[in-house]
Formats: sequence, structure tokens, C-alpha cells
Amino acid sequence: MIRHLLAACAAAVVLAAPARAEDVVRLGNLKFAHYGAISYMKEIAPKFGLKIDERQFAKGADIYPAMAVDQIDIAASGGDGAVAARGNGVKLLVVAGFADGGVRILKRPDLAAKSAADLKGLKVATVRGGTQDLMLLAELDKHGLTWSERPGKDVQLTYFNNYADLNQALAQKYVDVICQSEPQSTQAISAGWGVELVKPYDTPIGKPVRPLVMTEKMYNERPEVAQKVLNLFVAATKAFIDDPALAEKYVREQVFKGQLSSQDFRDGMANASYTYAMPAGHMQTTADYMVKYGLGKMQNPPKSDAEWVKLDLLEKAKADLKVN
Repeated sequence: MIRHLLAACAAAVVLAAPARAEDVVRLGNLKFAHYGAISYMKEIAPKFGLKIDERQFAKGADIYPAMAVDQIDIAASGGDGAVAARGNGVKLLVVAGFADGGVRILKRPDLAAKSAADLKGLKVATVRGGTQDLMLLAELDKHGLTWSERPGKDVQLTYFNNYADLNQALAQKYVDVICQSEPQSTQAISAGWGVELVKPYDTPIGKPVRPLVMTEKMYNERPEVAQKVLNLFVAATKAFIDDPALAEKYVREQVFKGQLSSQDFRDGMANASYTYAMPAGHMQTTADYMVKYGLGKMQNPPKSDAEWVKLDLLEKAKADLKVN
């Protein structure tokens, strides 16, 4: 009788025990249209036994100091930010690509320039430390143009700290040309402040792919959580790819809080796409060109993708969710 009573009590305790708490993952993210699927991860995270604690930063370079002191577990940024962080000792790994494209070079509407080759003598601006910075320099280099923040070179560069100020500088004709991200470049076009000069994808860097990165600590010490994160990422991205209306609604209403029009979202995403892929060699090409142009001030630039591009979790997640 006592044995049966103890067994019944034990069963009751098991039945009454609360469900296991969700694993909390701290995400560093940016406010761009093509980063929307990364934000959407937090909405469906409970289905994967996760809670995504998202923190938005002004630009990618701002995320990695937080990652270095164990305040961020995963992050979405341009490839240049990830390369610079890795090259300066932040222990992170690239585990997927999440978006490509998303950059335009715009000129003032009254300028006669037809291509980047016509930028000699003009004042060109961008945001320092972002994908658009690297893409701008690669485009200038392709056309044999020199540049400096001081007068005396073919192109005088001006750097801004945020993307809204970049648009305002073009609108006020403080600068002649800007290299801008999405949807801010589309918004500048629709407002009549600028017209597209070129999408700078015709250099050896190609179309820039944004990496999803993860700390080595999570990858090595929390492998089950790390795998759930990649399964969640693939599911969120697939949802946006399969249902463009969902992507638009979420980005416009939740990410931009109604401050992005339907047309601007669609025009911006015509110059970017959600993806899972990280092409072989892309991160190393990014690193090589950053070294060439002196970007990132790296102590130990990455020497090969094999050092820090780890796509095994992505491939398993795609297999688990039956995604090509």
C-alpha cells in the first residue's frame, strides 16, 4: 500500500511539474527591410523551444563589442562588420547567410554623371563601417579613382553615423552622391532626393551577402540550442520567402512601425532578397578587400573561410525542414 501511495505521489509531482523553460538567445540586429526575417524569428521562437531577446543597433559595427563581452549570442550584420570583429579577436562564427544585395549608389537628380566612372571631382558620402562603405570603395577602385576624406584625391569622401542623415545630406545637396542601404535608398528615390547611379555589384566582391553569426561559446558549449537557432532561422526565412505578403506586413508594421510605405518596401526588396546561403569564398573575398582598403583596422584578418565559416548547423536545419 505504501509503495503504491509513493508511486502515485511521484506521478502527481511529474504531472504538476512546469514545462521546461525556453532557452533564451540574445540577438543583435539592424533595422533594414532585408533583415526582417531575422526579426521575425522571435515571433515563432516558442515553437522551437526558444525565446529570442532582440536588441537593435544603429549599425553592424556596434553589435560586436556587445558580443565580445558575452551580451549577444547571435547577430545579423554586413559581412564587413563580422570580418572586422573576427579580425580583432571576437570569437564568432558565420553559420549562414540571411540576405543579399541591398545597396545602391545614388546621385543628386541634377547631376549629369552616368556611372561611377564619372564621380571624379564630386563629394561622395556613406555610413562608415557598413557594407555600403566597402561596396563604394570597391566600385571606385574598379574605375581607377582615388579617394580621401581630405581634398586632393579624385573623390572626397564624407562619412555619416546613420542612414537617415545620409539621405538628408543628399536632399540638402551637402553631398553629390551617396552609397546607401535599403530601404533608405528607395526612400531617397521616392522622395525625389536622388536617382540610382548604379547597384555596385560589378566588382570581385559581387552581390554582398549578409552573414548570420554565432559566438563560438554557443556553437561549442550549447550545441542543442545552436541547432534549434538554425532550425528557427530556416523556418523564419522560409516563411518570408514563401509568403511575400507576410514579409511585407511584418516589416512595415512591426519593424518600421508604419513608417515604410508598401511601394518603398517592394522597391527596396527588388534590390535585395532573403536567403539561407553563404557562397563559398564570399567571406574571404570580403576580408581580402577590407585589408586592401584598410577597413576594420584588424590585428589578425581572417586567412580562410575554413577558420570560421561553419555551415553544418545550417545544412542539418535545411534537411530537418526539407528546404533546398
